[in-house]
Amino acid sequence: MSTPYPFTALVGQSDLRLALLLNAVSPAVGGVLVRGEKGTAKSTAVRALSTLLPQVDVVPGCRFSCAPTAPDPACPDGPHEAGPAAARPARMVELPVGASEDRLVGALDIERALSEGVKAFEPGLLADAHRGILYVDEVNLLHDHLIDLLLDAAAMGASYVEREGVSVRHAARFLLVGTMNPEEGELRPQLLDRFGLTVEVAASREPLQRVEVVRRRLAYEDDPAGFAGRWSGDEAEVRARVVAARALLPQVRLGDTSLLQIAATCAGFEVDGMRADIVMARTATALAAWAGRTEVRKEDVRQAALLALPHRRRRNPFDAPGLDEEKLDRILDGFPDDEPEPEPEPEPEPEGPGEGPQDGGPDGGGSDGPDGGGGVPPQGSGPDDAPAAEPEAQAPAEPETQPSAPENEPASGPAEQAAVRAAEPFRTKMLSVPGLGEGASGRRSRARTAHGRTTGAQRPRGQLTKLHLAATVHAAAPHQKARGRTGRGLIVRKDDLRQATREGREGNLVLFLVDASGSMAARQRMSAVKGAVLSLLLDAYQRRDKVGLITFRGSSAELALPPTSSVDAAAARLEKLPTGGRTPLGAGLLKAHEVLRIERLRDPSRRPLLVVVTDGRATSAGAVGGDPRELSARSARLLAAGGVASVVVDCESGPVRLGLAGVLAADLGGPAVTLDGLRADSLAGLVKAGLSKSVRTPSPTLRRAA
Repeated sequence: MSTPYPFTALVGQSDLRLALLLNAVSPAVGGVLVRGEKGTAKSTAVRALSTLLPQVDVVPGCRFSCAPTAPDPACPDGPHEAGPAAARPARMVELPVGASEDRLVGALDIERALSEGVKAFEPGLLADAHRGILYVDEVNLLHDHLIDLLLDAAAMGASYVEREGVSVRHAARFLLVGTMNPEEGELRPQLLDRFGLTVEVAASREPLQRVEVVRRRLAYEDDPAGFAGRWSGDEAEVRARVVAARALLPQVRLGDTSLLQIAATCAGFEVDGMRADIVMARTATALAAWAGRTEVRKEDVRQAALLALPHRRRRNPFDAPGLDEEKLDRILDGFPDDEPEPEPEPEPEPEGPGEGPQDGGPDGGGSDGPDGGGGVPPQGSGPDDAPAAEPEAQAPAEPETQPSAPENEPASGPAEQAAVRAAEPFRTKMLSVPGLGEGASGRRSRARTAHGRTTGAQRPRGQLTKLHLAATVHAAAPHQKARGRTGRGLIVRKDDLRQATREGREGNLVLFLVDASGSMAARQRMSAVKGAVLSLLLDAYQRRDKVGLITFRGSSAELALPPTSSVDAAAARLEKLPTGGRTPLGAGLLKAHEVLRIERLRDPSRRPLLVVVTDGRATSAGAVGGDPRELSARSARLLAAGGVASVVVDCESGPVRLGLAGVLAADLGGPAVTLDGLRADSLAGLVKAGLSKSVRTPSPTLRRAA
């Protein structure tokens, strides 16, 4: 077994270390979601935490880690008789992104359950993680149903496996830690809420801190055991402090004043639901125990808010998580200062200059107590230590310049115009890919999926996961006499088992092809176009799609954003999109064809949906040459011949319309919809106005949003 990197040797990341330690003190806090860019020691910190957890006593031979003093009465390996306990280190179990449902929750042997009537259960990762740590790297890339199962088990402290009337339950209490890179996509808000705490991590911009990170990492790789030995004293100190804080936790008093502070803070930030209040209360209590106190103070409530509320403030995927600390201070300042304790306990001496991580250590991230956010003892002295300067102050963002632009520009190509802001997003009609796919689970197009409506049965391909009971009985029934059946039981063999086929929804690759030429440069018009694309991006986020963005202007097309799960990145690129120049529509369509060809090789099961946002004009053939209109028509027919589902969002405005977007849609083999017709409520408004007779029935690929 390799020697893990010491927790106390981590440089910086004080909030991350504090959040992990608070969950080690009180697992009821609800886990930690760590958000940050790649290469910021997220995984290293989580793996290092497991060495600080105290050993656990278990029933010998129990696969579910039952405690000898209070074994689980429903344990599948029980009942357990009194006897000597076995001690083992707390486990850290990693859940791979590609794990199956059976690997997570465990699997039942359906064949033995039907033929022998026994519950032959193979435990999953939830059982392995009981009384330890369950770590999910890239949690935002997990399938939704796995995240739901994971968070349900974490909330209930138990895992349930149910198959065709056969059920197994076992305890599953663990410290849940998830890490993610926001560039690869966000978690849904309701899933974000299920994580107790969240922290944002980023690499230091201070050269001395970065030097110290490299120095320590190289020293660890050269001699892992020797490096860990140099930090063993600090590790033992933190381990003892975790044990002491756990013992003190039941004695910590959460007074009415602190409860009012928590309630006022959650109400002041308009946090949905009551989970935030409960998490803040548990976090503040753990902070007090970590500091060696039996009374929760105002600074504990403040620190708890900074850890428990930022991810609960998101209203849509384009909102950056965060908390206004000035507003938080104003709310808490409305309450009187904490009264002195009747029997004050001795507090640890504050760190002097050169002693703590902020002044003399490599941490550079605050003090030892809850105010500083670090909560970790001094990192010691030694040849690896180096002073760290304060993080650089962030320069204020320059205000966006929006020079005035003419309302109408000729199609021949005006000068480049500065980017304009998008209009307010709206709820869009549902755009879907025709047919039945087999892509990743999502919420857009019809597909064969592991979860959904049962539509039939087939012989299992590999391990049986979803039994079709009626089809299995139907396959076994004709052979009962030949198999010598004499009793009431049904003799079932492996060849009789049938897998249920199910139909649900899949996520697609939604590739946006946006016209940024001079014909779109009118400021109000481009603002409406950006608002429509932003609305479609929001819809793609909710339906769990991958998105990509191609823009065309001047003489070429550019892949502004390669296909990704991060709609935030697409929205950011869209916001900065300038306009101007001629309209190389054909070049844009050819670029879309090339991007989709490459993505089909990378992910053949994910079907694409091309959304072309343009007025249909083509005034430049780019590097290809020839007639621009003929090039765009040939490019569109090339996409249609490849089976690419397309939708054209017609951006043409004004009293005189050329209808070029409709011609483009016909070449692509898809429908055309106007900016106003893209709204989910547009048809309802026309019906109320008595104009429904003038509305043409939309294409089958355009369905009303659920």
